[in-house]
Amino acid sequence: MNSPSYIELDKGALKNNYRFIHSLLAKGVRMSSVVKGNAYGHGIAEFVPLAESLGISHFSVHSADEAKRVLDAKQKDATEVMIMGYIDDDNLEWAVSNGISFFVFEYDRLLKAAEAAETLGKRAKVHIELETGMNRTGFQQEDLDLLISLIKGNLSFITFEGLCTHFAGAESVSNLSRVQAQARAFNQMADYIESHGLKPQIKHTCCSAATLRLPEMHFDLVRIGILQYGFWPTKETFIGYIIDNKNNDDPLKRALSWKSRVMTTKTVKMGEFIGYGTTYLAQRDMKIAVVPIGYSHGFSRSLSNQGRVLIHGYRLSVIGMVNMNNMAVDITEVPHVSKGDTVTLIGYDGELEVSVASFAELSDQLNYELLTRLPFSIPRKVI
Repeated sequence: MNSPSYIELDKGALKNNYRFIHSLLAKGVRMSSVVKGNAYGHGIAEFVPLAESLGISHFSVHSADEAKRVLDAKQKDATEVMIMGYIDDDNLEWAVSNGISFFVFEYDRLLKAAEAAETLGKRAKVHIELETGMNRTGFQQEDLDLLISLIKGNLSFITFEGLCTHFAGAESVSNLSRVQAQARAFNQMADYIESHGLKPQIKHTCCSAATLRLPEMHFDLVRIGILQYGFWPTKETFIGYIIDNKNNDDPLKRALSWKSRVMTTKTVKMGEFIGYGTTYLAQRDMKIAVVPIGYSHGFSRSLSNQGRVLIHGYRLSVIGMVNMNNMAVDITEVPHVSKGDTVTLIGYDGELEVSVASFAELSDQLNYELLTRLPFSIPRKVI
């Protein structure tokens, strides 16, 4: 059955973005592709094999169910998966059995992981998360002595694979002093742990924004999410890059396009209302295209009477209320539009683009929010 819309993933754009990201890293620093939130809306099932084909061999997810989807999608035995957030006790044996590493940020998880590993006769791969100022998850300074004791007491069952933290807003200069304090705290806590004879295989602290802003904190691995998909964490990070490199060109390319088709066209006489209610009154005789996409598909209702789409290389207005399953577009000035024509919701049509940034601003969403809200059911394909 044909879906009312589809997403295209541009392999060339992703290859370009990986080239750029690797140019930021010192030799030997590894990149983990963050694919939480259904690969930021790009689709884990489609994105993971695509990233693997471009040399990526490490993926980070939020939860055990996402890790399972990466395992199902991956095509290379050497590919590694790391859970950064939620995994309940019932899934620990599954994670250990499948060689999946995971963050540990409380004593209970560490002990349960060791128990699962002992039961299976296989080591649990743990990444100890430190609380450095995000105030979300992680061991604090006062926890370290007991933590060190527990790790040492369970080294027969666990592999101390990683030591990590997460920065609280490296994308904004307004958070600079807080983030710098976090960096100092991480280094001090890491030194303390290592001074007690425990050395992790790798250390990692940087997301996309921190990778750009804090090169001294790259360590052994960086966790890259939004940047790999062709989006800057914020306008500020892009401006900072431009200033630092004295180059106004955007080195990133958007990997995702979202498209639909015209379902039908019709004429509307001057003085008639279009769609639900009375939010749009035809000021002249008009021609409209009905597009089978609405807020149930991820096209926000807040884009009513202000969204934009591209058809035949023209930027056209969404008029009337965005419904659950469809919306109307003013095609009065483009009369040759007909049923079945491509409608670009996000991406390029000729020289024009509807960017995720402009789409997000009009609907009062972050890039991250808009992308991750694209439904799982939309078919994705690589071009």
